[in-house]
Amino acid sequence: MKKGKMSGRVKRATAVLLTCTLMAVSAVGCGSKESAEGDEQLVFRMAIVDGESSPIYTGAKAMADKVYEKTNGQIKIVVVTGGALGDERGSTELCAQGDLDIATAANSVLTNWIPEMDILDQAYLWENEEQAHAAVDGPVGDLIEKAAKEKLNVHVIGYLESGFRDTFSKDPIKNIEDFKGIKIRTMQNQYHMAAFQSFGAMPTAMAYNEVFTALQQGTIDACENAVSNCLSNGYYEVTKNVTYSHHAFTYVPVMISDKAWKKIPKDLQDEFMEGCREGYVAERQYLKEENDKAVTELKKKGVKFWNIDMDQLRKAYKQEAKEKNFTFDPKWQAAVDQTIKEHPTKGE
Repeated sequence: MKKGKMSGRVKRATAVLLTCTLMAVSAVGCGSKESAEGDEQLVFRMAIVDGESSPIYTGAKAMADKVYEKTNGQIKIVVVTGGALGDERGSTELCAQGDLDIATAANSVLTNWIPEMDILDQAYLWENEEQAHAAVDGPVGDLIEKAAKEKLNVHVIGYLESGFRDTFSKDPIKNIEDFKGIKIRTMQNQYHMAAFQSFGAMPTAMAYNEVFTALQQGTIDACENAVSNCLSNGYYEVTKNVTYSHHAFTYVPVMISDKAWKKIPKDLQDEFMEGCREGYVAERQYLKEENDKAVTELKKKGVKFWNIDMDQLRKAYKQEAKEKNFTFDPKWQAAVDQTIKEHPTKGE
């Protein structure tokens, strides 16, 4: 009898504790206010799908730290990692509804609401990081921010990135002929798939978490991603070759809900945005450093790196794109063209 009573008390205590925990988590997720040394502090949660070892997390944390610094601790951003608040599509939906303060999502995910953004999914759109950064810092960024407000009711507050994507393979790929017949995992993206088809490969869309096993079992021969991911995901155990194909560039826009934005005092909005910008710009340098470190570590693990004639790859993709009649929104195409004109590559 005593045991039964004790069990009931434990259950009731557990239920109360769980309820309090859920209430606290819910409050933080909706732009809660806490006391910070006697002053009221605004707390936002930012959702990312990457883990704490990723450059994306480092960039998100840099944004949070800079915002805290610029606002003298009056605004705090808590970065929630590993997709704990949902995948990129789900967290974007929550943010649009005002149920999540800050969401992050790759540009390819945002095409579900902003189809014009598919121009950024093209292979060989940018020739270097300078062009890629200038685009979102300028005319392309203006279009993204306007469309995000109109179609999702969110405010874009920054651009994290995973940068250029390269090719990881079991056998060396040194020229376009080496792609022939290679089964390669890509995202479910018509432009990326068209690129590898134009090289002679056989692209296969596959869930991200299935890639390692597929490589191990021989279901695929290669995959593609940022070089740092070859190290962090352990792909080097089953792919001993990296080819600098630089076929696509991935942005990860950062968005704050309109509900959360309106909670920021007007006299802190400039400081908030300044902190965000300093944070995501810092991630660009960090990503470069991480990729350089990854190359060094991968070489120690027996991975070989190969340069390839990217002009030949670019030409093959452009021909494929022409045959498939890929066309894009005129305003967005003009913004891309303007960026390239204002930031030409050497020799142009």
